[in-house]
Amino acid sequence: MSGRTTHGRVEIEYCTQCKWLPRAAWLAQELLTTFEAELSELALKPGKGGVFVVRVDDEVVWDRKERGFPEPTAVKQAVRDRVAPGKSLGHSDK
Repeated sequence: MSGRTTHGRVEIEYCTQCKWLPRAAWLAQELLTTFEAELSELALKPGKGGVFVVRVDDEVVWDRKERGFPEPTAVKQAVRDRVAPGKSLGHSDK
């Protein structure tokens, strides 16, 4: 390991009524691929009522009700800013 502290816990709460599990799982895969060294855990949390919320260490970084569905790049930047400031996201930073 490169000496980085692994501390970030990401939670994606998704609406089961809306059948958004595939979208949540895909976003989870994107985040785990990008931040495999920085995240301690990534949880998928079933919810209701049209919820699609991404939290990092219990802080909401994306709420579909306020901002619409996220592009992966936007969520990666929000997660990066909390778990790995200064980490380059390559083409996702442009």
